[in-house]
Amino acid sequence: MRQYNREKHHRHSIRLPGYDYSQPGAYFVTICTQNRECLFGEIVNGEMILNEYGNRVERCWVEIPHHFSHVALDEFVAMPNHVHGVIVIVENVGARHVGARYVGARYVGARHAVPPHNSNQCIEQFGKPVRGSIPTIIRSFKSAVTKQINEIRQTPGMPVWQRNYWEHIIRDEHELNRIRQYIRNNPMNWKNNDNFDK
Repeated sequence: MRQYNREKHHRHSIRLPGYDYSQPGAYFVTICTQNRECLFGEIVNGEMILNEYGNRVERCWVEIPHHFSHVALDEFVAMPNHVHGVIVIVENVGARHVGARYVGARYVGARHAVPPHNSNQCIEQFGKPVRGSIPTIIRSFKSAVTKQINEIRQTPGMPVWQRNYWEHIIRDEHELNRIRQYIRNNPMNWKNNDNFDK
């Protein structure tokens, strides 16, 4: 078994230390493919055209609330080599949630914004991510997509995603609306995007 060495492998957590990623709030996430390979389709005239893999990505994203009943979804886009989405934890993990599972742009408001300071709770319990937290949700999504794509292309065990992902805690309605607009405009701005594969 190989020993992990933080200095040698240059890996470190990008999570906010001590922040509880299972508390109610809105989170903007970006997940990139392994080596930023364009797997999910192409941009044609400023519009994302999903291929079979991209359709699987979108389907798995929409399914998230069926696996995590405390979650609602907001804006989302699958791009050729990454996805952007807003995940809203609408109540504390463990509480029952009945009602709409897809929030949609007009329903999420400041009531879902995350309070700016909450460093007294942890995202891990006994070294493992908290059930229903953002890291757990993303891991589940990435795993489902990877399994389905590898079944289609008959490449068991082949990575689809980069090891980590990026997330941002959405603080208020203004920020949420700005992020929604960014996600909507992402296909039109593809050639100006850092993830654009020239």
